[in-house]
Amino acid sequence: MLVVRIGTGTLQFYRAGVMVRSYAVSTSRRPSSNIKGSLGTPTGLHEIAERIGAGQPPGMVFKSRIPTGRHFSEFAESEAAGQLITSRILWLRGLEPGVNRGGEVDSYDRYIYVHGTNHEDRIGEPMSAGCIEMRNMDVIELFEEVRAGDQVLILA
Repeated sequence: MLVVRIGTGTLQFYRAGVMVRSYAVSTSRRPSSNIKGSLGTPTGLHEIAERIGAGQPPGMVFKSRIPTGRHFSEFAESEAAGQLITSRILWLRGLEPGVNRGGEVDSYDRYIYVHGTNHEDRIGEPMSAGCIEMRNMDVIELFEEVRAGDQVLILA
């Protein structure tokens, strides 16, 4: 199980009820929100729906969940100024109908991910458009430990 605490900018990884590791993360620069178009990090119980990027090198940039073949350092400064999705993707699916699943509150349809970033120096401060961003080596380490169906609880 993963527990994301928006208020403290942390993600804890638990195995059999024991915390294995805590990571610094960044969440939305806007208030948490489950509503489509809000750009807020959604709260509630989720699961890992898909794991994307196995075997890709650290820093690989993904566009539409497909590796571009380029490291984030190879992008023009104008492109790299924004948030790039790097290294690995854990695509989340809400498990609470009307809260984070279905209609205007569907985390999966909002493309809410746990992923790496090209702005590792800013991890810990709110900066995403709703996703949970991690340092590249941290998300790779976590990716190797979790599977589709593992639960993710996101708390404000």
